[in-house]
Amino acid sequence: MNAIISASELASDLTGANPSVLLDVRWQLSMAKAAGAPPFDGRAEYAAGHIPGAVFVDLDRELASAPGEGGRHPLPDVAEFGAAMRRAGVSSGRPVVVYDGGQGWAAARAWWLLRWTGHPDVRVLDGGLARWEGPLSTEVPTPAPGDFAPAPGAVGLLDADAAAALARSGVLLDARAGERYRGEVEPIDPVGGHIPGALSAPTTDNVAPDGRFLPAEELHARFKALGAADGTEVGVYCGSGVSAAHEVLALAVAGIPAALYVGSWSEWSSDPQRPVAVGPDPR
Repeated sequence: MNAIISASELASDLTGANPSVLLDVRWQLSMAKAAGAPPFDGRAEYAAGHIPGAVFVDLDRELASAPGEGGRHPLPDVAEFGAAMRRAGVSSGRPVVVYDGGQGWAAARAWWLLRWTGHPDVRVLDGGLARWEGPLSTEVPTPAPGDFAPAPGAVGLLDADAAAALARSGVLLDARAGERYRGEVEPIDPVGGHIPGALSAPTTDNVAPDGRFLPAEELHARFKALGAADGTEVGVYCGSGVSAAHEVLALAVAGIPAALYVGSWSEWSSDPQRPVAVGPDPR
């Protein structure tokens, strides 16, 4: 099953006999405090207009637990995540489509969590709400409660030790911008640089200028050039496990399974005992 769905396919899906549950996960990594601007408010964006029938999901509160030793966006409590998904109408026997404003990072985080907890049919709207050509609604739906019961472990998950080991034995991709990987800038976390052995693979290079993913064959060629093919074990991390989920999604589109290091650099860099590499060389 394809991990993404086009806007036209979604429009057709929503008129079918078993329409997908729609989740709106608009979110942005906030630099507002440093810039002096108000923080991005996904709920306000949702209230101003969303795809009819979509339920808002709060990434910071429902797709992650509180920041701490596990990073800025640690895994949510599984029971609480399951309850949030059931409130949104998610059931194991009904497909789910997730979208955000267009960047794709937040939608990919929801996609990954649902896949990790065992949902068999989840897709991301390719290009997000920016590609939707249908009507928008300000009506907040009240879906019938779903029956989704999360069963963690359906897809790969890495902790810090496993990520370090994979950087030596397989392929560990760093989905952040190249300058953060090289340690030239670090606007959020305490230390700049990357996990020794990790390869720079910015997730922004997986999409076209309109925000949609590159064709599967192009993605496959890109990841193969990085060594992520032919049965090699692959893992991905970023700053806090959000943009890395988008790269795991790109790998899925390319037909390459990959594990996610959820704690990512925000967890790794919080421990001064962990090694840090800087510059363009992986090690």
